[in-house]
Amino acid sequence: MLMRLVLLLVSLTALPARAVTPAAEEFMAIVKKLEPVLCDKRKLRRDILLAQAEQNTIRTAELRARYAALGRDPQTAKLEQRLDELQRQLMDDKGHVRDPDDLRAIGEQQRELYARCE
Repeated sequence: MLMRLVLLLVSLTALPARAVTPAAEEFMAIVKKLEPVLCDKRKLRRDILLAQAEQNTIRTAELRARYAALGRDPQTAKLEQRLDELQRQLMDDKGHVRDPDDLRAIGEQQRELYARCE
């Protein structure tokens, strides 16, 4: 009896596999590799806006230089370029995601990334 209950609970909590396209899988893998850089960029953008609001031009220039330096790393630039290519593959002519499962999976990953960056 206990074994049946355990099997029932396991089967109810098992999540179905996400059926995403290979392009979406690659997109998500690259985002995972770039997570530290993406978090740094997000924080720098926020700091730049704060420095601009405070009208601190020296601090704003320093932060912009740090932000630009993140994009100059050859490996990061290559991965970001590939992300751009994949994004175009995932979209149709009207700018909508071709596969709703891709959108759900990528959106979930983005929300998790955002939460980890904070």
